[in-house]
Amino acid sequence: MCGMLTVVLECRDHETELAHTLSGLVPAAVDGLVSDVVILDLGSSDGSARVAEAAGCRFHSEWRLEDILTTVRGEWLLILEAGARPQPGWIEEVGEYVAVQDRAASFSPARHHRRPLLRRIMSRTPPLELGLLLPKRQALSVVRPGQGLSALWSGVKPARLRSELLPARALRSVA
Repeated sequence: MCGMLTVVLECRDHETELAHTLSGLVPAAVDGLVSDVVILDLGSSDGSARVAEAAGCRFHSEWRLEDILTTVRGEWLLILEAGARPQPGWIEEVGEYVAVQDRAASFSPARHHRRPLLRRIMSRTPPLELGLLLPKRQALSVVRPGQGLSALWSGVKPARLRSELLPARALRSVA
């Protein structure tokens, strides 16, 4: 694996959540799966920029998604919410997936942190809750000027990875 993946996160006053997510990505960077991390700020007034800088991430407070996507190093994008944490085993599975697949994927929900049944039935899962793994060229083909990360879900029916993702809301519920 040699830096196949760029992780992209949006944040707005998510300093603590950002730190949790970034700390979980360190092993993937050490293994060579993650080549860079890009933080798209939505107007933070907390220490999110300092956390990103300390972790060696690119932090953009003013950005256009189409411009950012053309500058990322990885051939694949992993889009996560600040606070989301991939669970053990994800590095190997994602590395194998991007080596042989050519379509988008998302994580499985963490078994111990699923939304209550009624909430799952009555409302859709927010797009970023399970992350999105997709080829950079696919992202570039769907993004339009002025759009945010949610635009990347347009027309995408991701495959489901076995690896689990602890959603950002799990961290917020204990804070």
